Amino acid sequence: MDNNTQGDTIDLYGDEEIIEVIDLNDMDPEPDDLADDLEDIDFEDAGNEGDDEGWETEDEMEAEQDDSELTFSKHKGSVFCVSLDPATNSMAVTGGEDDKAYVWRVSDGEVLLECTGHKDSVTCAVFSHDSSMVASGDMGGLIKVWNIETKEEIWSFEVADLEWLEWHPCAAVLLAGTDDGNMWMWKIPSGECKTFQSAASQATCGKVLPDGKRAVVGYEDGTVRVWDLKQGNAAHVIKGHDGHRGALTCLSCNKDGSLVLTGSVDGFAKLINTATGKVVGQYSLDVGKVKPSQHDEEPNSIESVGFCNILPLVAVAYLDGTLGVYDLSSQVMRHRCQHEAGIVHLQWEDSSSVVSTCCLDGALRLWDARTGSIMAEYHGHSAEILNFAINREGTFAVTASGDNQSKVFCLQRPDR
Repeated sequence: MDNNTQGDTIDLYGDEEIIEVIDLNDMDPEPDDLADDLEDIDFEDAGNEGDDEGWETEDEMEAEQDDSELTFSKHKGSVFCVSLDPATNSMAVTGGEDDKAYVWRVSDGEVLLECTGHKDSVTCAVFSHDSSMVASGDMGGLIKVWNIETKEEIWSFEVADLEWLEWHPCAAVLLAGTDDGNMWMWKIPSGECKTFQSAASQATCGKVLPDGKRAVVGYEDGTVRVWDLKQGNAAHVIKGHDGHRGALTCLSCNKDGSLVLTGSVDGFAKLINTATGKVVGQYSLDVGKVKPSQHDEEPNSIESVGFCNILPLVAVAYLDGTLGVYDLSSQVMRHRCQHEAGIVHLQWEDSSSVVSTCCLDGALRLWDARTGSIMAEYHGHSAEILNFAINREGTFAVTASGDNQSKVFCLQRPDR
């Protein structure tokens, strides 16, 4: 794989201002500054190696068509989640139905750490900002943190049923959302804890903003909250007429955290200014159509959303297999990219206009958001792809599938 090349960068912003956003801090803090800021948080006490077997190269696969470079088959059940380490993108962590997570090397599949001791399927597995630690969480709410170098478990805690798990972008702080509506925040490894409570509605998705000072959380009742991590209060609450009419399924922020895009089972994606808490845009497949009556079919649930870093575009993935590429400011759909099965997850490349999708049909696809045309399609899984991650250069993807396997695909493109 060639990790030294990047997709073409095209800047169409010009001098036109699309949306006015207010910068609360007017500053770009250094990681050390943010870590110092977190030292001031008023925390309250709250309770508390593998071998090379299980992976095989492309030549050993039995599938009719396998475009992958490597297959990791150590898991004994469906693989639900996958993440790449942010420091080097050389390690992957996968979590599965077998109540385990594995940290393994992307280049050859060697197991670097086996995360054991979970009581239920591991649905969340993520690396810390410096790639020194990995956190694994199961559906039952047991969370464990491991030191990758020493291969030791350094912290664990049990919460209600786990919905999501995420590290702070530049500090050893872990956040989680649970089905009782709470968001938790811990210092690792001391375990000092702070909880952010809301009404008894599942905290279905969450994201720490790039400034490291705020987090956005979506809830089962359609509410979105922007939390101040230091003060412990909700700076903004988006609900009622402005909120979603169904459970939040996903959310994503743009590069500077000034905007958040939320997706829901109600079929709408909403664009929120994080400084003001105002909804400044809405995206739907049914714009201009008569609203469906209560007797019509269920809304087309949104499964994944994301911002393009280099063009004023957003992508919205729907359960019916539609990928909508919208103009950020006008909310007009630029392209409708149709899949034969429901889309599970989408991801934009960091520095190009390529957006990738994984589907219930087991395929990974790359789309050119400028034209709406498909650029490449990768097969090899015999069941649905449940998650995937792409490296910074956009040269490879790692998938997680219901066929008990994780695969590494080399993303070949004519322009590199």
